[in-house]
Amino acid sequence: MLRKGGNATDAAVAAAATLGVTEPYSAGLGGGGYFVHYDARTRRVSTIDGRETAPAAMPNDAFIDPATGQPYRFTPELVTSGVSVGVPGTPATWQRALDKWGTMSLRKALAPAVKVAQRGFVVDQTFRQQTLDNKVRFEAFPATSELFLPGGDAPQVGSTLRNPDLARTYRMLGARGVRSFYRGALAELMVDVVREPRTSAGTALPVPPGFMSTQDLRDYRVVEQRPTRVGYRGYDVYGMAPSSSGGTTVGEALNILEGFDVGGLGETQALHHYLEAGALAFADRGKYVGDPAYVDVPVRDLLSQRFADERACEIDPDAALPKPVPAGDVTSYDGECDAAAGAGELDADTENISTTHLTVSDRWGNVVAYTLTIEQTGGSGQVVPGHGFILNNELTDFSTVYDPADPNRIQPGKRPRSSMSPTIVLRHGKPFLALGSPGGSTIITTVLQMLVNRIDLGMSIPEAIAAPRATPRNTANVAAEPAFIARYGAPLTALGHTLVPVGDGLTSSPEIGAATAIEFDRRGRTTAVAEPVRRGGGAAGVVWRFP
Repeated sequence: MLRKGGNATDAAVAAAATLGVTEPYSAGLGGGGYFVHYDARTRRVSTIDGRETAPAAMPNDAFIDPATGQPYRFTPELVTSGVSVGVPGTPATWQRALDKWGTMSLRKALAPAVKVAQRGFVVDQTFRQQTLDNKVRFEAFPATSELFLPGGDAPQVGSTLRNPDLARTYRMLGARGVRSFYRGALAELMVDVVREPRTSAGTALPVPPGFMSTQDLRDYRVVEQRPTRVGYRGYDVYGMAPSSSGGTTVGEALNILEGFDVGGLGETQALHHYLEAGALAFADRGKYVGDPAYVDVPVRDLLSQRFADERACEIDPDAALPKPVPAGDVTSYDGECDAAAGAGELDADTENISTTHLTVSDRWGNVVAYTLTIEQTGGSGQVVPGHGFILNNELTDFSTVYDPADPNRIQPGKRPRSSMSPTIVLRHGKPFLALGSPGGSTIITTVLQMLVNRIDLGMSIPEAIAAPRATPRNTANVAAEPAFIARYGAPLTALGHTLVPVGDGLTSSPEIGAATAIEFDRRGRTTAVAEPVRRGGGAAGVVWRFP
């Protein structure tokens, strides 16, 4: 798309649509996401919140099994259900982004994805393994098993997988606009699938029905809002405001670290401070962050340097804080050190690791960081018959037990809290870094650790993305990649950190995140990077020939 004269937004939408073909278990039409854009002409960063919403008829006890009066088990009932399906925001996000910043029509932006869906793509080991991991779930739905389990097995590595139904759906959107997604026959079909899941006769999986209506689809709107912003070591770091918790949590953690010479502390102390800052910010995330249309989120306080300075007082260079740490008090802070607080509460984490992220820049200097998802690897497991895309199970990001004091409680029409953290960093008003990652709640720590690696520890951006990761989320044990434990485990354990190999109980992946990033130097050159190994390795490149 860049070679054809398109800009960063045109290319981002085209790439996202194509990922809906080749990474259908991570993103696609049936999901949502967050789009962050830097405009080179105005030097402004803007955002689009395309997060899924709860249906208007969704009750507070939606996650309670009416047959037992007890909460549904998270797996398999909730993750493979109609009750977990939120109103998709991805098509509306693409259209809004193109209307605001693009130069191409939706039809042109979707054309590459149509071609890939029609011709097919070569299956790799990651795709086959993800299919096998979901085999039982996919077998529960005839439309899903027909597409992704041909002959009853996951596609073989090296084979070509085609999705002509999705190609036709993209063509319909290109010809008739996204209105054809949110109204009419497709909308009615999606509602029917959610409210009366079309399961296979032989499946043993319970698939609770959902609440979505055609009016929910008709009423869906993306939200345009100001990004979050914090200053860090002379850079301006812009992120996604709530309903995502990414911008506030990354921003608060950076503010906490701002008062320390992290780069001069030595490797062990630098990582110790990173782990502690992450835990403190996560404590505040759990207490305060939800959908601002329903919850009074104290964004200004969470991103206040004075508040962060007070939180930073709790970091002891000689010993890790007992976890979970308590949240700070946003109603009373002066930046001074107070007496140590008591024990905190663990915030339940139900976000899954599957999502995708892309980063784009163009020859005019515009930049896009875009994270999109259908939640769990394979979403709800339900392919919309005849249309080739999977519906999300994003509503599992709500707290599973309703609590009126919980900012992430279930409410009709509400967006569940997300950790997606598409981030753009400016230096003197011009782009320095753009980055993001998949990974559920580990997205926040992946972005934070990459920023610390690059800005504080002096790594190059390829080194920063490849470095082993740990994910401090205010839990008693810090999940970390095996390479991180092997390299840093002993000195960090001596400080009181308990490091355990990463794993969320839903997958066996030993990896945290799968980031992409672009760095811009002072001479205008760009360096595009993706994962060298994680998830089979990513893709990055620079286009240098134009019409």
